[in-house]
Amino acid sequence: MTGYHTRWVLPDADASDPEMIAIRQALAFGKAVYDRRAALQMSIAELALRTGMITDEIECIEEGGTEPTIPLLRRLAAALDADVRITAGDDLGSVGFESHAA
Repeated sequence: MTGYHTRWVLPDADASDPEMIAIRQALAFGKAVYDRRAALQMSIAELALRTGMITDEIECIEEGGTEPTIPLLRRLAAALDADVRITAGDDLGSVGFESHAA
């Protein structure tokens, strides 16, 4: 993990519970946004400006409080100058933002 946030600690529960899966996906999404923003040394306010969102919305995403959707992933990827990487599973590494290929 390149960054750490207390909300990124996954609770122990039934791995097949749909609610727990959604929570893990939201946490993975939030961590991915935070990691990319931190790698770019970008403030929450700057990311909010680039996405047309408010800082509270960005903070909510990074804390794992927002369900990832395709339109939101695209919007954030554009603002973070990155491509979205999604892998099978719902662990913390299942979503990521990577620099555009040269």
